[in-house]
Amino acid sequence: MTNLEELLRERLQTAYETVTGETVDPLVRRSQHAHFQSDAALPTAKRLGTNPRALAAEVVAKAELADLCSAVEISGPGFVNLTLSDAALAGLLAARAADERLGVPTAAEPERVVVDYSGPNAAKEMHVGHLRSTIIGDAAVRVLEARGHEVIRQNHLGEWGTPFGMLVEHLLDIGEAEAAHELSVGDLSGFYQAARAKFDASEEYRERSRRRVVLLQGGDDVTLRLWRQLVAESQTYFLAVYGLLGVRLTPGDFRGESAYNEVLPSVVEELSGLGLLRESAGASCVFPGEHRGRDGEPLPLIVRKSDGGFGYGATDLATIRYRLADLGADRVLYVVGLPQRQHLQMVRETAAEAGWLAAPARAEHIGFGSVLGPDGRMLRTRAGVSVKLVDLLTEAVTRASAVIAEKNPELDEAERAAVARAVGIGAVKYADLSIDRQKDYVFDFDRMLSFEGNTAPYLQYARARICSIFRRAGQQPDRSGAAAFVLTEPAERALALELLGYGAVVESVGESLEFHRLAAYLFGLAGAFTTFFEHCPVLRSESPVRESRLALCDLTARTLAHGLDLLGIESPDRM
Repeated sequence: MTNLEELLRERLQTAYETVTGETVDPLVRRSQHAHFQSDAALPTAKRLGTNPRALAAEVVAKAELADLCSAVEISGPGFVNLTLSDAALAGLLAARAADERLGVPTAAEPERVVVDYSGPNAAKEMHVGHLRSTIIGDAAVRVLEARGHEVIRQNHLGEWGTPFGMLVEHLLDIGEAEAAHELSVGDLSGFYQAARAKFDASEEYRERSRRRVVLLQGGDDVTLRLWRQLVAESQTYFLAVYGLLGVRLTPGDFRGESAYNEVLPSVVEELSGLGLLRESAGASCVFPGEHRGRDGEPLPLIVRKSDGGFGYGATDLATIRYRLADLGADRVLYVVGLPQRQHLQMVRETAAEAGWLAAPARAEHIGFGSVLGPDGRMLRTRAGVSVKLVDLLTEAVTRASAVIAEKNPELDEAERAAVARAVGIGAVKYADLSIDRQKDYVFDFDRMLSFEGNTAPYLQYARARICSIFRRAGQQPDRSGAAAFVLTEPAERALALELLGYGAVVESVGESLEFHRLAAYLFGLAGAFTTFFEHCPVLRSESPVRESRLALCDLTARTLAHGLDLLGIESPDRM
């Protein structure tokens, strides 16, 4: 076991059980007064009606800590301060260096996790509003897979309903060949806007569009073929954006609203049979929980509309039923903006009332805030429209290229382009993931592309600097396990403690999906390495200190690269 906090926790928990006869969480945490601190004596003593300092002394006397700690001290009313020995740190580091997983534990009970993210609309270009769902969802997939869970990606594509009658009619008007060309060059917005303009201006066109919707929903062969062409061209465009963004979504991950169209009547039938449906203004609705509208009246989730059609409420119910019953999900994650919180809660509550969602299975809303402009409002262009995602990412890469060219003009054109892409896209991702996802944040290229502060370029550069150490040494990292860790300086010990904390951080983030905590860990690790590098000469040291410090460098580089990869960020060897 190389999870240091877990190792200390187990030793102290055993001692607490011996002393109290109860299972006690030792409440081990990092401390400013020692390497770690246990805070359990105070609440335990209060519950047992005894003296906390005396209880702490009994626990310390029973705990088997000699092989781990050079000092165990009781401070204040009963805090237990734990200082790790150099030998213990060195042994744990050696085990960590030999571990390809870098201490990230495999889940004791791996789950099947469905992650719903990105979800753009067919025949519309992706804009900045799709950025957070796609980035956060991709990070969730990576972290959960690293923990050993089976992850099923679901890109819930909006590609069904009334607008597609309008779009198919426009396709017929301009001709299939012209439409295919227009869509293939990625001008989805132009195509949609042209169709919308005709729809708004012409009653005849509106009527044709309505008839086309009926044909589409009725399964008309010609209409379905044209609709599939629209969806296919849209998916090709989306995949190009995903390629630029560097996320793991594939063609097989698309599952649009249309996939549930045929089962919507069965959703109504099942809910009706369970007595969950009620009529409201002619519509068939469910009223889960205690939700109220602005008028104070119970808030419905509409399943079938008064005209007999189905809304997105019915589709979302069919979707959660499919994910739980057909896919057999243990955990369903909806990576969707916070404004959808109430709707998703109502869907979950309805699924629970219907018996589809039952413990231990769970469905969670992984909500997030908005991307703001410098004025504190939703990020938009000067013309007041949503910023196209491709334009935003392209600008990030262009700006990064200029920064890289200035910092390292020796890079050839191909390498500079690759580094600029890694830095530009990484900067956008990290700016998003390094803040609490439930908060809004201001999109600022200058800040996110800075090589100083809590940014992706700072972390990428920290790893690239380590790679340069090995280039100067003219050798590859020694991962044979032959090099022993020799810790003599405070900066070495501080770096060792940061490295040994990695697995516990990833384990925690796998549950909370609070990616800013992983980002904060990586920033702290890079800072600890900088202090180590400034105070502990590496290549000028004598053996065996030189080999030990090179091994510390390598383990730091591996951990930074692994952690950044979990956030979907590349780590160039040169910058």
